[in-house]
Amino acid sequence: MNAIARFGAARQVVSLTLLLLTHVAPAQERLPPVDNGKWDVSVWIAGATGEQNRDSLTESQIWTAGVFAGRVITNELGKGWLRGNLEYGFNLIPAFVNAKNQTIYGGGFEPVVLRWNSSHHTARVVPYIELAGGAVFTTSNLPPGDTSSFNFTTRGGGGIQIFSRDRRSWDVGLHYFHVSNANLADKNPEFNGVQISLGYHWFR
Repeated sequence: MNAIARFGAARQVVSLTLLLLTHVAPAQERLPPVDNGKWDVSVWIAGATGEQNRDSLTESQIWTAGVFAGRVITNELGKGWLRGNLEYGFNLIPAFVNAKNQTIYGGGFEPVVLRWNSSHHTARVVPYIELAGGAVFTTSNLPPGDTSSFNFTTRGGGGIQIFSRDRRSWDVGLHYFHVSNANLADKNPEFNGVQISLGYHWFR
């Protein structure tokens, strides 16, 4: 899959996510847990399927799990359906497993997670969009061959938070997920795929 095709696929995933999220019933009630200054801590798991060496979204699967810590850093900004607030966070990823082609284990981190929490929500459901970037270390080269055991990761997409009680929520996300070594090795066969995540949040 060439760079133009990958960009087009990523844009379609993000556009579809935004379309779905902006059509969640707009609400007039504002939830205290996503106010400026609130800390957001969560545990999460995620699965991604995508291509590494050929144009097939079922070629390889990556499973991850981790802990997220973030903080809402702005009051509500913007107008209309763009109105919301910005959250900055950090992901620690102790579990990273590449499956199907060859099982490879690792771990990583995302020092930059930028999440936009929409002001258009129901009493329990809050949509969001986010961008994240980081790195992953694996026990052997990923994918196998003349590649690298150190890779960079990027994600972009969105999801919804479903509040089960005050200051606690479930999080369901859909992202475009990319892994590559940025030409640190002789070969750089990128992973490009779709990631689905599930998390549980505590707000303080």
